[in-house]
Formats: sequence, C-alpha cells, structure tokens
Amino acid sequence: MIEKDYQLLGTKILNLKTQEIGLLICIWKNTFADGDVDFATCVDKQGKRYNIELDNIRGFEDDFEK
Repeated sequence: MIEKDYQLLGTKILNLKTQEIGLLICIWKNTFADGDVDFATCVDKQGKRYNIELDNIRGFEDDFEK
C-alpha cells in the first residue's frame, strides 16, 4: 500500500517541465525494481490531476504582499 503525505495540501507549485502553476495535493514514493522515487500528485489550472517526480516541481510564491 502506498502511503501518501497530505501535509503540504494546497501548496502553490511551479511545474518545471511545463512552466505552469498548480496546486500540490500529496507526496508519495513510487517503488521501482531498482529503487524508490519521490512523486507528487498535483492539479493544474484547468483542474486536471497529474503525477510528477518531486524533482520536477518547486514551491511558488506570488510577488504580491497583502
């Protein structure tokens, strides 16, 4: 069973592959024959959910201060 970590739910992220902004849903480990890779489940601006390697996203902050 895959354990998913929801502590960062709703964090704004930047997808480094597509340069699009999205929201993080959860982080989990994908187990392959030769090792484990950290993955994240995210949602884009159109509401489409996708899985991506954790190395291919980063936290994103707006430049606006309120």
